[in-house]
Amino acid sequence: MGFFEKLKQGLQKTKNSLFGGVDNLLKKFVRIDEEFLEELEELLISADVGVETTEEILDLLREKIRDGRIKKPEDVRNALKEIIRELIGDHAPLDLSTVPTVILVIGVNGVGKTTSIGKIAAVLKQEKKKVVVAAADTFRAAAAEQLAVWCERSGTELIRQDQGADPAAVVFDAIHAVQSRKADVLMIDTAGRLHNKKNLMEELAKIRRVIARELPDSVVETLLVLDGTTGQNAVNQAREFKTAAEITGLILTKLDGTAKGGIVLSIRRELGIPVKFIGVGEKIDDMRPFDADAFTDALFA
Repeated sequence: MGFFEKLKQGLQKTKNSLFGGVDNLLKKFVRIDEEFLEELEELLISADVGVETTEEILDLLREKIRDGRIKKPEDVRNALKEIIRELIGDHAPLDLSTVPTVILVIGVNGVGKTTSIGKIAAVLKQEKKKVVVAAADTFRAAAAEQLAVWCERSGTELIRQDQGADPAAVVFDAIHAVQSRKADVLMIDTAGRLHNKKNLMEELAKIRRVIARELPDSVVETLLVLDGTTGQNAVNQAREFKTAAEITGLILTKLDGTAKGGIVLSIRRELGIPVKFIGVGEKIDDMRPFDADAFTDALFA
């Protein structure tokens, strides 16, 4: 099965919740009026599109109604697809313009950080990139062991130390491993929880200082992993991390387990952070670079 088919299946719950409801509305109403738009508003919010994004979508629909581009209920579906595609914005692929490129992966525990690293490493390997992974989450018990399993699956080298070791020291070792092996990409797993949030952010800052000192000319992608099933809570997490880290993109996981796929629009609209990878399953090939066209097509397929 190709990834587009997996994406369609993965977004089925969101599609059924949102567009199944839209189709029911279209059968129920013979004309587009404020009552129709109010019910559409409820549908969008239930799919975690977000209040502000929902208001913008409705304003754009009203504009199309005034312009005469929406004359009957059936026109709403096409207009919605057009608006949603526009709001998602353009693709934002990984910047792999330097050798090595550093990918710093952050996020709270339980969002799928470790599995995302393994899956993205597999994607990069398919693109003929030599990847090294640093197990810099030395706080959580068994974090390195879990990462080792995914590195084995993706055929990626893992640099690790004992639990409780200094994460920045692991990163330092990994950087020198990357340099000696002439690897293309260094991926760094980081702790999702320390004794308090301040400690966590200080640890991330320390890691970034090591990277800046040892690899001053390298591109650093900082990717925040979010669990799609948590809906608006994911937006709140992104907002918190954004204040403490220079996030360049998002990895959105577990979209196959939720009807809240509208979170993609909410994050893009409210935070201006592009989604760079999307996950719709547990297998190693169930994560791919985010494609806005494919995502929109899958929602409306």
